[in-house]
Amino acid sequence: MSTPRKPGLVVTNFGARLAVEDADGRVHRCVKRKELPPVVCGDRVEWQAQTGGEGVVIAAATRRNELARPDRRGRDKPVAANFDDLVIVAAPRPPPQRQLLDRYLVLAEHLPCAALLVMHKSDLAESRNAEITALHDGYAALGYRVLRTSTRTPEGLTPLRDALRSRTAVLVGPSGVGKSSIVAALVPDRDIQIGALSESSGLGRHTTSATTLYRLPGGGALIDSPGIRDMPLRRFSAQQIRDGFREFASFSQACRFANCAHLREPGCAVRAAVGRQIQRQRWESYRAIVTAIEEQPH
Repeated sequence: MSTPRKPGLVVTNFGARLAVEDADGRVHRCVKRKELPPVVCGDRVEWQAQTGGEGVVIAAATRRNELARPDRRGRDKPVAANFDDLVIVAAPRPPPQRQLLDRYLVLAEHLPCAALLVMHKSDLAESRNAEITALHDGYAALGYRVLRTSTRTPEGLTPLRDALRSRTAVLVGPSGVGKSSIVAALVPDRDIQIGALSESSGLGRHTTSATTLYRLPGGGALIDSPGIRDMPLRRFSAQQIRDGFREFASFSQACRFANCAHLREPGCAVRAAVGRQIQRQRWESYRAIVTAIEEQPH
């Protein structure tokens, strides 16, 4: 008689080995059936226990969304799935790159998932300068949730902890903005979780370099994926970029041409709104992203 099928959550993978969390929170070392497509951190799966202690993943549920990054050959490789929030981290040092932030936001619109913009290092004097304040207020005006955070004060991450309660989030952002310190503060028992994961799954300490799902003390989960820094959007079309700027939608219906790219076309209602209802910096960011997409080799 075959062993029963059990539901599970992939909390990390490394090559052919998977760490699968069962309904009781226990982690099991598993492999997947060869005929299955690759599974990634965050995948919901069904697995069966086998003699010898290693389980076998026999099915994977359809993903709600997935986050990919280029592999060594430049091909998109999914690394995380089924998350609620894309937490985009910026800071006054290094100075925010608006175009990079907008790339992340375009991605969030299409995944789809909620976007949460974190203006980190709020303890620095520069965090209150005109540029950072304008950035904060501009994105908030578009309906994005924007939080100010710091790991230097006892309550500096309270807004983020509250926002992530009962949700699963992926943390992204460029180097130097403090993502590692945020992870360390949000997951104070990270080393313990890694140790328990290594012991129960037999995957070893290399889990520190793999995309891994950590449970947050106050509820919710954080997927940490080392190596995700920029969002090239190489597979996106100019139309997808356009549709990722949410504020364009209400104006584009009034454009003279139905397929208006909002760049040079006559009778463009979006361009007519730039500097008034549409922030000029956002349109300039849009133009730069589309230009970069059109100029990249195919």
